Amino acid sequence: MRGGLWQLGQSMTRRLAQADKKTVALRYFSAEAELKKTVLYDFHVANGGKMVPFAGWGMPIQYKDSIMDSTLNCRQNGSLFDVSHMCGLSLKGKDCIPFLEKLVIADVAGLAPGAGTLTVFTNEKGGAIDDSVITKVKDDHIYLVVNAGCRDKDLAHIEEHMKAFKAKGGDVSWHIHDERSLLALQGPLAAPTLQHLTKEDLSKFYFGEFRMLDINGVHCFLTRTGYTGEDGFEISVPSENTLDLAKAILEKSEGKIRLTGLGARDSLRLEAGLCLYGNDMEQHVTPVEAGLTWAIGKRRRAEGGFLGAEVILKQLESGPPVRRVGFFSSGPPPRSHSEIQDDKGKGIGEVTSGGFSPCLKKNIAMGYVKSGSHKAGTKVKIVIRGKAYDGVVTKMPFVPTKYYKPS
Repeated sequence: MRGGLWQLGQSMTRRLAQADKKTVALRYFSAEAELKKTVLYDFHVANGGKMVPFAGWGMPIQYKDSIMDSTLNCRQNGSLFDVSHMCGLSLKGKDCIPFLEKLVIADVAGLAPGAGTLTVFTNEKGGAIDDSVITKVKDDHIYLVVNAGCRDKDLAHIEEHMKAFKAKGGDVSWHIHDERSLLALQGPLAAPTLQHLTKEDLSKFYFGEFRMLDINGVHCFLTRTGYTGEDGFEISVPSENTLDLAKAILEKSEGKIRLTGLGARDSLRLEAGLCLYGNDMEQHVTPVEAGLTWAIGKRRRAEGGFLGAEVILKQLESGPPVRRVGFFSSGPPPRSHSEIQDDKGKGIGEVTSGGFSPCLKKNIAMGYVKSGSHKAGTKVKIVIRGKAYDGVVTKMPFVPTKYYKPS
């Protein structure tokens, strides 16, 4: 789904308030029969979730509270997201690391056991096929999660390369975790709430780390990560135990952690300056252009050996033609595809994500501009519905991140 989920949530709220609800419901949910449902689908509906099609799934865009309120509640207290539409998989075998390093930009071999990182799957031209959080569980086991909208192409891409790798004698196999569901618990109350449900000491468990442990009496995969800029966790749990775990988390937080939908998730990740694949990153955009140079391991910069390395390493040396940057702007909130102009009215790029920041109470956006126009403080114009509004390039994240790291 292109464009802002936040906008979709706002427009749905307005239309459901104003219009004949049956007509609107039919229009939004006519495809519902073909949509896949997570194990929490009925739980979302019972809790007031407004369900929308997203990447082939019926997912909650928001609940009874507004997207604005639930964004603020995540930052002040906490949020529980159902992200079971995303695809978790394990690569196993003694050659699983050299295999994966052919496909991604990360120094996977250099990760400590139980450590993870954000990475990018690249194509032959250096463009991004998808971004993914990968974890080296141990030397012969990698766990990764790929985006729901990219699942089919990602799995086909991995499988095609795996067949060729195995044909040459490589030892690698995979398992797609369709038997598990995924919850994201985010915000300042995430750790204290989760601590009630596990015997493991979470204070010794830092951002980017992975563990297999019992939570609420069930064997889970736990990663200290998220997509909001807050401290938090992604919890992979057997599907049959997901509802019990979701209820336990909400109960232990004494109502302060709320079920939160995709609308607030979108505004939270935008405030944190994080990319949404399909908006801010696509097949023709390289990790260097997307501002993810830090994710290219030092050894990988020296050795290459991943798809599109020639293009990417050349950009590292001489600079990319365009760069992803953040903006503040006046007027209506910028939207995906809004044109960005320099102060003389010449086109220099376009917005890829934008909206009104619930936390900062002003417009924020990210997009791509020509190199040279990317410095913080550069004045720009952003064209919305034919009219140019003042904007300024700014550093990201817009809202400071609060990842839990060793002091």
